[in-house]
Amino acid sequence: MQGGGFTIDDSELIRLYRIRSEDAIAASDLKYGAYCNKIAMNVLGNADDAGECVNDVWLKAWNTFSIEMPQDLRAYFARSTRGLAIDRWRKNHSKKRGGGELVLCLDELSECVPAAGSVETAIEREELRQILRHFIADLEPISKHVFLCRYWYFDTVPEIAERFGFSRSKVTSMLHRTRKRLKAYLKENGYSDEDI
Repeated sequence: MQGGGFTIDDSELIRLYRIRSEDAIAASDLKYGAYCNKIAMNVLGNADDAGECVNDVWLKAWNTFSIEMPQDLRAYFARSTRGLAIDRWRKNHSKKRGGGELVLCLDELSECVPAAGSVETAIEREELRQILRHFIADLEPISKHVFLCRYWYFDTVPEIAERFGFSRSKVTSMLHRTRKRLKAYLKENGYSDEDI
């Protein structure tokens, strides 16, 4: 760790976890805390819940890194935050609490992605994952970034517009066109209107 601007190499951060140094949690929070908190806030819409979720990410890393090490720490923390935030959202939602961008994003995607109940087997779910990965990989870079900002990180349309220097209507239009292409792509790959 250095004074002024905080910098620590990911390999050093992983080493701190491996030797079970409590500095690993503080360093993770300093380097990735704001990033993870943004992801959690986009899902949960509540600062307290988001903060607790990020703390759970550090605990998960503490418990996991002694067994296995991620290759990409930023991606690992993003996936962990997203998964834990969605789990917390489901728990909160079952109690009629919560909010955030998750509901809006799921509503937008519901027109083109099969519902969970319609894809019953693990094999079919994995096939769908592969189809989605290929679809996203084939998108033009800017469309891919906008799509992932909205549906992976649950960023709001105004946040995406500001990040890319687009108008809100342009972002909305881009997302609409990409969802339309996704729906067509799924049909090409064997998903009917009844599945979608």
